[in-house]
Amino acid sequence: MRIAMWSGPRNLSTAMMYAFSARSDCAVIDEPFYATYLTETGLVHPMQQAILDSQPCNAKDVIKQCLGDTPNNKPHFYQKHMTHHMLETIELDWLGELTNVFLIRHPARVVASYQAKRENPTLEDIGFIQQLRLLRYVRDNLGQTPIVVDSDRLLENPEEALRKLCSAIGIDFQPSMLSWPAGGNVADGAWAPHWYESVWKSTGLTASPQKPLPTLNDALNQVAEQAMPYYVEMKRYLETNTHCERESGANE
Repeated sequence: MRIAMWSGPRNLSTAMMYAFSARSDCAVIDEPFYATYLTETGLVHPMQQAILDSQPCNAKDVIKQCLGDTPNNKPHFYQKHMTHHMLETIELDWLGELTNVFLIRHPARVVASYQAKRENPTLEDIGFIQQLRLLRYVRDNLGQTPIVVDSDRLLENPEEALRKLCSAIGIDFQPSMLSWPAGGNVADGAWAPHWYESVWKSTGLTASPQKPLPTLNDALNQVAEQAMPYYVEMKRYLETNTHCERESGANE
């Protein structure tokens, strides 16, 4: 099975990748379209050249990689994708070969976390517009029921959230998903030293009470408010996760 986790930045997406990497039956890949995104947009990000040197810069080559042989001959191939990397010039029909999951987080938390690593994020930077576009494509063009996971629920009760996710995509939960060694993962992208400091220090997912939403300045609050309608629409699918069955088109 190829599992595509579609997330914006600062959504606990790296922790989720580590959880799947800790499974005995799963290979993972970290943001394979990052170099393509930087090449096509001309944007400059931290560790720019290292990223460009580490990955294919052509979207068609990345798609072949995502649909190719699973690394290490594992039964499952977990792909951590950033939704803002998926430019409108990139074809989406290959998503029909994947089990597609959408990892969401309250915009205020995303903006506050992003600001700490790269200043003055815009709505385009945090991926909500692109994430909803992908969700609608999966729903309307592929006939798949969107599977949505909320990062806040993941933090509140990691085992319950991961059990529900595994059930929704049709695989058994493994307790090993809840822990990993500190210090990073062999699959980490070249950009990890800039972005992954906190998850490198972690040793797994443990239940933590939900904190109040962060206080934002006017500019950041405006970005969070712009993202809210997209978040709200995607959040509507949360309650369907435990009831949906995997739809046709997901690749075993």
